[in-house]
Amino acid sequence: MSSLWTPSGEHQPDGEPSTGPPAEPGASPEISQEQLEEFLRFQAEITSIPAVDLVANHAFGLQQLAMMHLMQVPNPDGTVTEPDLDQAGLAIDALGALVDGLGDRLGNHADGLRESVTELRLAFVELSAR
Repeated sequence: MSSLWTPSGEHQPDGEPSTGPPAEPGASPEISQEQLEEFLRFQAEITSIPAVDLVANHAFGLQQLAMMHLMQVPNPDGTVTEPDLDQAGLAIDALGALVDGLGDRLGNHADGLRESVTELRLAFVELSAR
């Protein structure tokens, strides 16, 4: 079973997925009291964090993704992996849409994220010109 990222670390849900027959359409799945309590604890943990911080965290993830695709990585054989501009462009555009769309609603993260988008766009243009 997959884990979920939370600000306090990885969260591994308890229990195994059901291997029984699929539920009838519209039927509610049966959950145990323990599963319900775990979900409520998880929900309380997530909702205790300001949404602006969680959104900014996702924006920083997009920033890191773009940077990884813009990098030239040395291979063990001495060759260098070229930047993947298509993948970098998608990550930069996604970050730009988030930052440009939310603007100052990103609070104290807004200025740093705007600067990151600008720097990534410049790096993308420079690498594209090569």
